[in-house]
Amino acid sequence: MPKYNSLVVVILILTTLAFSESFNYGDALSKSLLYFEAQRSGRLPHTQRVKWRDNSGLLDGLEQGVDLVGGYYDAGDNVKFGLPMAYTITLLSWSVVQYRDEIGGAGELDTALEAIKWGTDYFIKAHPQPHVLWAQVGDGDTDHLCWQRPEDMTTSRRAYKVDEENPGSEVAAETAAAMAAASIVFSETKPHYSRLLLEHAIQLFEFGDKFRGRYDESIPVVKGYYPSASGYKDELLWAALWLYKATNNLTYFNYAIQNGDSFGGTTWAIAEFSWDVKYAGVQAIAAMLPTEGKSEEAKKILKQYRSKAEFYICACLNKNNSTNVKRSPGGLLYTRRWNNLQYVSNGLLVLTAYSDHLSWINQSLECEGGVVGWQEILSFVKSQTDYILGANPMGVSYLVGVEPSYPKRVHHRGASAVSYRDSKVFVGCMQGYYNWLLREAPNPNVLVGALVGGPDLYDHFRDSRFNFAQTEACTYNTASLVGVLAKLNGPTPNKSLSHK
Repeated sequence: MPKYNSLVVVILILTTLAFSESFNYGDALSKSLLYFEAQRSGRLPHTQRVKWRDNSGLLDGLEQGVDLVGGYYDAGDNVKFGLPMAYTITLLSWSVVQYRDEIGGAGELDTALEAIKWGTDYFIKAHPQPHVLWAQVGDGDTDHLCWQRPEDMTTSRRAYKVDEENPGSEVAAETAAAMAAASIVFSETKPHYSRLLLEHAIQLFEFGDKFRGRYDESIPVVKGYYPSASGYKDELLWAALWLYKATNNLTYFNYAIQNGDSFGGTTWAIAEFSWDVKYAGVQAIAAMLPTEGKSEEAKKILKQYRSKAEFYICACLNKNNSTNVKRSPGGLLYTRRWNNLQYVSNGLLVLTAYSDHLSWINQSLECEGGVVGWQEILSFVKSQTDYILGANPMGVSYLVGVEPSYPKRVHHRGASAVSYRDSKVFVGCMQGYYNWLLREAPNPNVLVGALVGGPDLYDHFRDSRFNFAQTEACTYNTASLVGVLAKLNGPTPNKSLSHK
């Protein structure tokens, strides 16, 4: 038997306790929803709880003759990127569709609905004509030359659109998916608004499908920030499935069935799910659709979708014989260096929903490495969530604001500078760099609920504003975590998206 000195024993005990710690998922859920208020652009409501923020971007779209005030900043900068913003709203809506009762039980349903509506209200403005979508405000190149609070912006606020001559199928289809998913969310509480969202979703899907083209070719300034590596076919399938969920119109179901092979939905075996590569989400949604009353051919194709969805889930569980998602020594899923936790949180929503589905239909997952029950999937989801909340080798919560330790130097312009409400003294472009970015002190404002990029492959994390690959947070990181936290916090039985 190996011998340990007393210090080693103490370290082993503390490590064991840290990794078995129980977290307050309800508190984390509340904080995750608060984060979206910090990312708001436009005129803030009187109910605004993040008091260090103030109105910003009030002239957005004016130069182009369109009202583009509102929406969200995607991360720590001041650009409104349409593709990740729409994806954020799709994920938030999926979270509410799947876990409405749990979110309501935590007293956060109204907050979640407000977060979704802040985005969809903006999309309505950004879609003034059936075949026109304003897809971006500001540009990353000029924005990244300055370090200014959003309230002080002096950088370009030029707006960029896609239309028939300059198509953008990715952003049109993702916005359609967001509005279709949100229409389900509001179908009972705001039926007129729900129908309006659905009308926009239908038009946007038709636009994206009929006038096909990569949005980063029509808007070249986005290439350095949100380029479309996977193309637009995954977004078209994704939008079709959400429209089918929202309308029960077989036209959209048949679209996903007929294009499953040629668009890669039933052929691509994927080991990530993100704002760009949506195949795993497409495959999971399709796999959870009911098969009653469907043709044999449709059932066959749905089975192919299911096979690919389960490949992804097995890859996350390390149950494939070939392709699996890497893991850090501490057990965290690891896809790539830049903002790795987006892939973790996005994937956890897929796994959580699919765990519910398997429980509902009383089936198991058959991976190459063995049979997996829904309980094992949910247990894995919990372990990854606990890692995020602090059960990790660094002892750091990567969800900002969750005690006892979290990143204090998040790469975020507004959080890193004195609050505009405390000091309305204008902060210039370069002044922000010298006075705030270069400071070693913690940010004066806590970006509560932000899920930062997280640790590297070896569980190492350096809390520095310059380490933006690890300390910058994005809206789509937190959006998917809302549903996961609601599930872990809620007492209600498992249920399937296919039966909602």
